[in-house]
Amino acid sequence: MTEAPFLPRERLFKQQHYFQNLTKHTYLKGRFDVITSVAIPLALAGTSMFMIGRGVYNMSHGIGKKE
Repeated sequence: MTEAPFLPRERLFKQQHYFQNLTKHTYLKGRFDVITSVAIPLALAGTSMFMIGRGVYNMSHGIGKKE
């Protein structure tokens, strides 16, 4: 007994052809790969830079010190 395939053969060939003919980088080929490879790291970097800048400003002006 053979197991049924996950996808129809024609659809699989169509997807393989699509991914093989893309000129983008490998990590950006999927539909939502731009979100995970670009947007999330940029958001984390931006947030961390903001928090570091705020901390440096607070330290240089003496704001938020505990008594």
